[in-house]
Formats: sequence, structure tokens, C-alpha cells
Amino acid sequence: MSADPRTIAVYDARAGDYAERFEATRPDRHLQAFIDALPAGARVLDLGCGPANASAFLRAAGHDPDPVDASPAMVALANDRHAIGARLASFDDIDAVAAYDGVWANFSLLHAARADLPRHLAALHLALKAGGLLHLGMKTGTGEGPDALGRFYCYHAVGDLRDLLTDAGFAVLAETQGAETGLAGTRDAFVILLARRA
Repeated sequence: MSADPRTIAVYDARAGDYAERFEATRPDRHLQAFIDALPAGARVLDLGCGPANASAFLRAAGHDPDPVDASPAMVALANDRHAIGARLASFDDIDAVAAYDGVWANFSLLHAARADLPRHLAALHLALKAGGLLHLGMKTGTGEGPDALGRFYCYHAVGDLRDLLTDAGFAVLAETQGAETGLAGTRDAFVILLARRA
């Protein structure tokens, strides 16, 4: 997630609530599709990992997750629950080169300011090996600002996200749109894009 202090403060205060809201006993269809598309024993960056449920499922499937989050409480919760080596890092700390077979960015980059998203996508492109996969979950719409809990959100049109991925050197493989109720209790439209590093 972003280094916005108000956003981090919300996640620090609500880490347990967030983990309870999104607790699962098996991967959802998007995570399962991502897992299935990875090469065996893939190294995967879980960007904005929260309680690291996705990383736990990735590990159970034989992959090697690297879960990172900007919220100290989320990192602590992830390690308490899964002993998974989660570490504190913001989007700006991603500086690896050809280190990952996949990046799981599931509703984390929506906390990045619109002007910053192109460079974050460029950093993820650089961090991926050739042919590496990016899962990108984002809320769709217009504008940016705090949600009902005070977290910073930036909303994007689907076409704009596709263009940003193309500009960053990705080829979009699949797109799914829908709506879901999140931690704030509002039902928001979203898009999930699966892309490959060209």
C-alpha cells in the first residue's frame, strides 16, 4: 500500500478487522488462476500483502512468496498468523531487478496517487523476470481522495489502466470486472487485470 500516513494508520488500527473480513480457507478464483499460471516454485512478490493470506496460499501451492506491506501492524499480523517472512516496505522500496516470476498486487496500488502509478508499474516491470506475470486488482471510477475510513484511494477507468500497463511494457492477458463490498462497507466497482512482462 502507499506510504500515506493516514492510510497506514487506518490499516494499523484495523488490521484484525481486515483479516477477519477477508479470511478464506482456499484461494478465490483469481488467486487460483494466478497460482496455476505460474511456473513451478515461482518467486512471487505479494505487494501490499495485508495479513498475507495470498502468500500463505502461494506457499501451500509450492511457490516462494515475498510478502511486503507498508503497515507495521499488517506485517506483524502476517508473521504471527503464517510465519511467512513478511517485511515492511512501501511501493517506493521496490527496486529488485528480474527477481520475480510473478507479482500479486491485489487492491494495493489503488492507494498510489495517479501521478505515481506509472513509475510503480515500471518498477514492477523491472522486478519481474522476462515473461513474468502481474495480477493487478484496482477499483474503477474517477477521482481520488479518502474513503469512509480515511484511506487514500485513486480510481481509474479500465481503458486507462490497460494503457498504463502497455506503456510500462506489459501485455494484458485477461480482464475481469465486478463489484464487491470492502472494509468500509461500500460496494465498489473493480477490475482485475492479468498481464505478462513483454
